[in-house]
Amino acid sequence: MKNYRIFVEKKPRFQVEADTLRKELNNNLGLQLASLRLLNVYDLFGFSEELLEKSRYAVFGEIVTDTVSDECPLEGKKYLAVEYLPGQFDQRASSAVDCVRLIEPTANVHIKSSKLIIFDDAITEEEMARVERYYINAVESRRKDLSVLSDMENAEVKPVPVLHGLTALKDEELAAYCKQMGLAMNADDLKEVIKYYTEEGRDPSETELRILDTYWSDHCRHTTFTTEIEEITIDESFLKEELGEAVESLHKIRKEHGREQKSLCLMELATIGARYLKKTGVLDNMEQSEENNACSIYVNVDVDGVEEKWLLQFKNETHNHPTEIEPFGGASTCLGGAIRDPLSGRSYVYQAMRVTGAGDIYKPVAETMEGKLPQRIISAKAAAGYSSYGNQIGLATTHVREIYHPDYVAKRLEVGAVVGAVKAENVRRESPAAGDVILMLGGRTGRDGIGGATGSSKEHNVKSIEECSSEVQKGNAPEERKLERLFRRPEVTKLIKKSNDFGAGGVSVAIGELAAGLDIYLDRVKTKYSGLNSTELAISESQERMAVVIEAKDKDIFIEYCHSESIEVTHVADVTDTNRLKMFYGGEMIVNLKREFIDSAGAKHYTKIRVAAVEEKNPFHREVEGATLREKIENNLQDDNVVSQRGMIEMFDSTIGASTVLMPFGGKTQNTETQVSVQKLPVGKGYTNTASIMAFGYNPFLTSWSPYHGAAYAVVESAAKVVAAGARYDKMRYSYQEYFERMNGETSWGKPLAALLGALKMQLALGLPSIGGKDSMSGTFQDINVPPMLMAFGITTVDARTVISPEFKAAGHKLYIIHHTPLANYMPDTDCLKRNFDFVSSSIEQGKIVAAYAVGFGGVAEAVAKMSFGNKVGAVVDMDEQALFDYAYGSIVVEAKEDLQFEAAELIGQTVEESAVTFNGEKFCIDCMQKCNAEKFCQIYPDRGIEGGSTRKSEPEAKSFVYAGEAVEQPIVYLPAFVGTNCDYDTAKAFERAGAKTTTSVFCDLTPEDITASIEKMKRHIDECHILALSGGFSAGDEPDGSGKFIVNVLNNKVITDAIHALLDRGGLILGICNGFQALVKSGLLPYGRLGQVVETSPTLFRNDINRHISQIVSTRVATTASPWLSSFELGEEHSIAVSHGEGKFVVSDEMAEQLFANGQVAFQYVDPAGEATLCAPYNPNGSSYGIEGIISASGQILGKMGHTERYEENLFKNIHGNKQQSIFANAVNYFRKQ
Repeated sequence: MKNYRIFVEKKPRFQVEADTLRKELNNNLGLQLASLRLLNVYDLFGFSEELLEKSRYAVFGEIVTDTVSDECPLEGKKYLAVEYLPGQFDQRASSAVDCVRLIEPTANVHIKSSKLIIFDDAITEEEMARVERYYINAVESRRKDLSVLSDMENAEVKPVPVLHGLTALKDEELAAYCKQMGLAMNADDLKEVIKYYTEEGRDPSETELRILDTYWSDHCRHTTFTTEIEEITIDESFLKEELGEAVESLHKIRKEHGREQKSLCLMELATIGARYLKKTGVLDNMEQSEENNACSIYVNVDVDGVEEKWLLQFKNETHNHPTEIEPFGGASTCLGGAIRDPLSGRSYVYQAMRVTGAGDIYKPVAETMEGKLPQRIISAKAAAGYSSYGNQIGLATTHVREIYHPDYVAKRLEVGAVVGAVKAENVRRESPAAGDVILMLGGRTGRDGIGGATGSSKEHNVKSIEECSSEVQKGNAPEERKLERLFRRPEVTKLIKKSNDFGAGGVSVAIGELAAGLDIYLDRVKTKYSGLNSTELAISESQERMAVVIEAKDKDIFIEYCHSESIEVTHVADVTDTNRLKMFYGGEMIVNLKREFIDSAGAKHYTKIRVAAVEEKNPFHREVEGATLREKIENNLQDDNVVSQRGMIEMFDSTIGASTVLMPFGGKTQNTETQVSVQKLPVGKGYTNTASIMAFGYNPFLTSWSPYHGAAYAVVESAAKVVAAGARYDKMRYSYQEYFERMNGETSWGKPLAALLGALKMQLALGLPSIGGKDSMSGTFQDINVPPMLMAFGITTVDARTVISPEFKAAGHKLYIIHHTPLANYMPDTDCLKRNFDFVSSSIEQGKIVAAYAVGFGGVAEAVAKMSFGNKVGAVVDMDEQALFDYAYGSIVVEAKEDLQFEAAELIGQTVEESAVTFNGEKFCIDCMQKCNAEKFCQIYPDRGIEGGSTRKSEPEAKSFVYAGEAVEQPIVYLPAFVGTNCDYDTAKAFERAGAKTTTSVFCDLTPEDITASIEKMKRHIDECHILALSGGFSAGDEPDGSGKFIVNVLNNKVITDAIHALLDRGGLILGICNGFQALVKSGLLPYGRLGQVVETSPTLFRNDINRHISQIVSTRVATTASPWLSSFELGEEHSIAVSHGEGKFVVSDEMAEQLFANGQVAFQYVDPAGEATLCAPYNPNGSSYGIEGIISASGQILGKMGHTERYEENLFKNIHGNKQQSIFANAVNYFRKQ
């Protein structure tokens, strides 16, 4: 075995990534690079020459798109080579190893990947230095020395010292010791540690001190929120009386609940409202459990006409600190961590929102503050990270918004909110008992995330982006997808007594919280690489791991279930009756802590709070620049918090899971954005109209003026959005996200206090309990503080049939504003709001209101303009000019089919046929307004790729097909699940609705024996099926650098190849959608009908022209009927189909295209609104040659397509026009039925 290095470069036609990087460097650094080469470099260890040659174009490159070389002459060249820091997870290298093992299962190989950028000769040394500073983030990567080819895999385990002398430290030495050791705890906490170990008669090990530091961090134990409030002072202002009454109301509720002796703290404020509303019967559906994974409520779900009891679980999560210093990894694991909370509660997570905060993303990179990454880079890479994780795991993210405020330069805001659901009878919740075992399952442990909990609890400084590399976790979404599959099985969840996910604090917290008495065996923890000591094993926050408590008798069957899903599982701990947390390593006890001491959370902290005076002014008044109304309308549409964010939003898969009721953009033009996330519950093979609807509320400018008002209106805003979409507000449940500056003084404390008081007032007055939340209290950088924030996430259920979307529906309708008038002190009038919300809900249910928009950042002017975009239905509006632009939270603009008789309904205009909106006599073309609203954001987030033109239509002669075998009433469809497959549930459901029977198997590759067994199992399934369906997803994360490679290597195994050819020879069918289509094309099954025929001139699927993921609805035309899959269609028939992909561009030579058209093999083409095949974005979303969306084999038996036909059912995509039902599944079933 030898070590090798290979260089992989895209051929000229495929250098999209290199060209994107060149343009980025030119734009952001002011360079004038005429050319740039970008290569992937792989260092290969443990390869034979034969294995290298087999892998060269099967794993590391593709013969159509890449050149794979053993050398890359660099003498005299200007270049930069970049690699990950040791210990950082490298998905590209990991997936490459997985693919190599498919070729040679017993291979013991190791791979390291890196990037090589070769510049043109004109670049100067100074420019090179700027590129290096820009391109390399020291938190995750470093310059690579290409003269070194070394594995460095066998690292020694560093011994963990006992901290001799710690108990002898004097009080005045403690603060310095905390700083020296990099601890998050303070001197008072350390004093408690010394006291404890003095009583124990020993000094602690370093592992013990790090565990305590983690347990007691603000992140894990909310020490800021549990600090006891000794005194509250309210400064003189117009709001003093109101705030005083709010404090008195708090004391009164505490007295009624017998909580006067309990510590008064921010946590008490955050939870007392739910306690009160539960006692009064308003909060009547919250699940009670000692597990606290996520907010959990009981809901009734209609499944096939039968009402079932389900648990709806929701959670919001921040990753502000990690995303600030390493945006991609920080944002991706924000979502990963958020998912695992309800997942550990046994819910299947199906719905997500993302809300973020940034400074000025348009500011030139050169003006970036020292110690900071550029805002545009943080924003763009964070969006890429979050979307990458969600898209890979298969989670629909249906509402995305970034909020802009100059003070977010202090620290990034990165919030993910997710929703999961599970049938209540499938959940078991029991207290662990001595003798129970704890299993650890999922990903392996590395150094990523060490210190993350304590790091996120510290104030950020100029050195953070240089010194915090180990604090950032790395995500591996395909691994977490496996956990989702496992936990969706009732036979698995019914074995779990208690579960916890691995987030902040790693083993020490995730397992440490499961029971009072524990013996944990750290040397059983599986690692990514050698060299981790006990401290690192105890506190690493490596992702995609879960801990479960089960009875000892269930251990073997649980392990077998894990194995069937290709999940590693290890028995790492036992539950004891000692009330002590003990950890062992190599037979030695290295941690022995009393549970009582761990749970003490360190020293008791106290504070006095002063609520600063609030300036008396109208907080809803907005000054919009412009000398004329026309200028004001246009400037309003270009406001940072009003602009269309399409270029970012479409990066997120919004249709996976076949549950999306409203798309992020709707109407005929798909240009009216929605304000909520609405998705049907994941009821498996049944049908439901029960959907969950979620919205957020927050305005940083309003909250900066008064946190009390800002929090109140956050609650109101989210409720108004939910009501405007057709749901009732009265059963909404909330979870708050608090984000504040470091608490450095009495007035700092006054901000979260005031915010929680304002939110509490709304909870009680509107009957809207907050049953969970997350706080982040370290938003400070030098003298800059993040804007105070209490973001309110509100959720409830709704019948999908009553949901409406905000785009205007037709001309001749009345426009009203259902007006909320604040009280004299600018607080919400809750009585008015309740009346208004009830009226709007009733009017929607009665069909009187057909579109509605909750007034937001840009006032009524924004609402009306955006409502007009979707269907190009115009409007004439007359109202006070200033009122067009002012904040009017709680107010809702509605389109009514008839007159509305209601005291708060103010008629402001009507809809008209003309594609223009007239404000107070000033007419604005809808297309012009939409362009004005979109152009600014496109500077940072382009919303379309290369503009093409028209192309030819495919119009072949019709053909008919008859199955040669005996008629089959219920054909069998086999859907293999590979690592990264995420559309298998949706595809199976579509086939079963059409009358087929589906079978599946998970491809397990944990060991060489597993690979062999999985191949044999696949062969048996293919031999027994009528249809082979390759579902969508991200095969091994679409790595290494290319989609479908893992699947293609499986298909090219001779055993599988022979089975597939036999299936085709007996008249069977094959379908590949998205990732499945990629595998069919790259294996040669399409267009050739046989495996192993791919050559350099073959067609392929490649990166979208825009060089990012795209999720939207497209129109496609039927281009042939020469296939059983297409038999019921008419030539030219159009469908509205979901697409969601990053590598969907069908690339084909003119010669091969001519053959495909001549043979009638072009199945579907992207079309424009006129029905013409097109190369133009957004209608052709990826730049596919000849507008080709799907093709068939010459025999018609194999169909591959990028569009996700399986993602539609009745009452989904309600704001999308066109024929959304494409009956390829029924056609295939009828072929075998001979109908």
